[in-house]
Formats: sequence, structure tokens, C-alpha cells
Amino acid sequence: MQGWQDLQAEALRRIQSREWPPGGLIPNEAALAEEWGCARATVNRALQALAEDGWLERRRRAGTRVALSPQRRAQMAVPVLRQEVEALGLTYDHRLLNVSRKGQTLLLHCLHLADHRPYALEDREIDLARVPAAAQVDFATISANEWLVQNAPFDRGTMTYEADVAGAFEATYLRCPEGTPLMILTRRTFSEEGPITSVRMAYAPGHAVTMVI
Repeated sequence: MQGWQDLQAEALRRIQSREWPPGGLIPNEAALAEEWGCARATVNRALQALAEDGWLERRRRAGTRVALSPQRRAQMAVPVLRQEVEALGLTYDHRLLNVSRKGQTLLLHCLHLADHRPYALEDREIDLARVPAAAQVDFATISANEWLVQNAPFDRGTMTYEADVAGAFEATYLRCPEGTPLMILTRRTFSEEGPITSVRMAYAPGHAVTMVI
């Protein structure tokens, strides 16, 4: 029996060869399951993977169509800064600068280091209603970034990159003059119940981001 990856590859071949043209309605799952000699659940998984990649548009009771402008969709993954730094061949460390609590929100400031030099300055809020275990963690031992990746899975999130200049706080810890251009990442993640964490990451001057699509 073919696996769902094989069916995904065959469906993608039909899309790219325009056997299934842009905007066209493709055969339903029952017909494809009969054609390919497999369970409908296997067909569903293959088609869902293509929908997640942007090749198909699936609508309840309206069937599945080939996207008019097929394009791959970005998958959001939160990097562990320790692994990111170590992948550069550098030694990672972090310093917890401040931790406080405001109601059900844990507030953290942390400095990430690469070979003892500033790498990124983190300003984070953690919703303890969603992640109560965070209240008991020693974030001087493990960074909030790494602990949350390991312990707080999310369903969706947003990421915004923007340019800003270093204020007094950033200048002090990133060891740069005030007014220095910086790359800023603001990221928010959510579970089905609500927000998990919000973080503003100010990277040291010269930082570059590479994305794989």
C-alpha cells in the first residue's frame, strides 16, 4: 500500500504538470482512495499536507481546488538561541537581568551572549494562566526561550521584524552607542486557550536573519 507521502508526491505531480489546473476542482477523497487503492484517511493526510504548503484550497462541502497562485507557506518555528549560537561555532551563555511578576504575567529581561559578546537582548512576558509551571523555573539556569520551546507548545503565532534604534537600555547591554540601528523581532505565540508568551528581541548590531523556504 502506498504511504501518504507517495500520494502527496503524485498529487503534487498532477498539480505541477497542470493535469489538475490552477483553480480546478480535483477528484473527491473517495474517488482518489478508489483510484489509488488506499484508505480515505491516507488521501486526506496527503491532501492536507499540500493544503498546508499552499498548493490546494480545501473548503467544507465545496471540495478541494488547486490554488490559483500556488505558493509555499512559511512554517513558524521558534529557534532556540543556544542552538543558533552554537551552530555558528560560538560559545553560548545567557544572563537573567531581571524577573518580576504582575498579576498572572511573568516579566523577564535576559541577555543572550555569543563568545561572551552580546547577541540579543530579550524582553519577555509569560502568561502564567496558560503556563503556570513557568512560575517555578529558575530562568538563570535555563533561558526562557529554551524552556518555553521545550515545555509550551503553541497552535499559532505572529512574528514581526522591524528596524529601530538603540535606546539607553539596549545601548547599555548590547554595548553600542544610543541611536545605533538594530534589528528587532516581536513574536507572540498562542494556544487554543489564549496567549502563551510575548517577546521583543533586540539583536546586536550587524545581526542577519536567513530563512529557508
